[in-house]
Amino acid sequence: MKILKKQLTDGIQKALESLTYPEKDFSLAPPNNPDFGNISSNIALLLANDLKTSPLEIANAIANELQTTVQDHIESITVTPPGFINFFIQNSFFQSSIKSIHKAGNNYGKGIIGHNKTANVEFVSANPTGPLTVGHGRNAVLGDSIANILEWNGYKITREYYYNDAGRQMLILGQSVEARYLELCGRKSNFPDEGYQGEYIKEIAAQILDRRGVELQSGSHYFKDDAEKEIFSDIKNILEKLRIQFDYFANEKTFYENGAIDQFILELKEKDLVYEKDGATWFRATALGKEKDRVYIKTSGEPTYRVPDTAYHRDKLERKFDLIVDIFGADHADSYPDVLLALQALGIDTSPIKVLLYQFVTLMRDGEKVKMSTRKANFVTLDELINDLGPDVVRYFFIMRSMNTHLDFDLGLAADQSENNPVFYLQYAHARICNIIKHGLEKGIKKTSAFKDDLLIHEDELNLIRHMVRFPELIETAHDSLEPQNIANYLQELAAYFHRFYGQCRVITENKELSKARLGLVSAVKIILANGLSILGITAPERM
Repeated sequence: MKILKKQLTDGIQKALESLTYPEKDFSLAPPNNPDFGNISSNIALLLANDLKTSPLEIANAIANELQTTVQDHIESITVTPPGFINFFIQNSFFQSSIKSIHKAGNNYGKGIIGHNKTANVEFVSANPTGPLTVGHGRNAVLGDSIANILEWNGYKITREYYYNDAGRQMLILGQSVEARYLELCGRKSNFPDEGYQGEYIKEIAAQILDRRGVELQSGSHYFKDDAEKEIFSDIKNILEKLRIQFDYFANEKTFYENGAIDQFILELKEKDLVYEKDGATWFRATALGKEKDRVYIKTSGEPTYRVPDTAYHRDKLERKFDLIVDIFGADHADSYPDVLLALQALGIDTSPIKVLLYQFVTLMRDGEKVKMSTRKANFVTLDELINDLGPDVVRYFFIMRSMNTHLDFDLGLAADQSENNPVFYLQYAHARICNIIKHGLEKGIKKTSAFKDDLLIHEDELNLIRHMVRFPELIETAHDSLEPQNIANYLQELAAYFHRFYGQCRVITENKELSKARLGLVSAVKIILANGLSILGITAPERM
């Protein structure tokens, strides 16, 4: 389909040249009404203002010009008000695409935009202070799916996890575990006002008691160190349940120890972009066009997270990735521009960095919000969600809405093991095709590449194929949007077209040649379903 669109684009541009019309960027897309063709162009509407002529008149002139050099695979060209040029593609083009899908197999849809390029995708990056929450889950699944999209477009991917194993949060974690440990030892304890109150703190304290006995003194580094190790191990295990593994782990402490943060502050001072005021150190963001300056180091001497984050992103840029993708929650909307601003002030090119912000998640049960408090540990953990629903459902539900919209995670729908559940709807389509192929074998008809594709003439067959050939283009546009939701939506539509076809056209019939052709068709659908689901990190079962 991409090649055909390129031919149409070239043809329209030649027509503009012949008519001495100005050049314009225009679209080629399926019309809302399929009666108007397979592809429509808005070029005439875009030219109307420049030419001071009705778009309908312009469209007719371009269409007439195109009629003399009609493109391969184009059956006819029409014009519809207010000025769209419509192209009807020959059925043979769609029919012949089935064998191309078979030939490509597991590689059908893979692109080359990222060929010989590298990409770093940083996601999750939760500090080891407690169990992963549903919010972390959305970050994790988005990040992994986006990494898959980039891999499908040819990039070599580094999945990266950045965390803070120092600072105030970790101090409070250690104090929380220490207080529970002392309680277990029957000694006096003072639980911190902002301490972590979950059962996991008590469990970690009990493990420390078992390992190290009752002799540990207040302030021992074991409380923080053991808690961090235990929680981080738990985080990795939970992510593996979601089929997520990281290639690289970076931690904030590194940039204090290797002098990167001191060097960064020194360079800003040399440019007069850092100053002292009221006992704190400030970044002079107003000198760079911002409305207000930012605190870099608090009066307590503790740096704000902008400081190590900037040193960390400098490190990522120095590793020379062609693309660097950050997956952040919406609460980072105000802070990440400051990180980029400071890097740019030092003359560092930040163009490889692409920041994606996602909105947060609300768990819903029976139409009611499930209330949660992370600090009080009154929340549903990601691990519980996976254990209750399974990784396939959890992954799908986290990407079934655009990352730019708030996600209401419907626990009831997610637990529904019927076609009402969008995950099962997709998986059922794949399993049904596997069953059809098996049924064909039982009848002595097996799928083969030697089928007569010109027998696929039913409108539901053709509608299905017309949707199928869009898959490679979808993968390419997914590279630009980095929205896994678009792939999920495409697969839902594909499954709907397949079920509609299956309801109208028997696959295994008395006509052996037709049966082979339809087996070829459904086998191609199976390939695309499996490929699309693999990008989303979801299994494609052969039976359900």
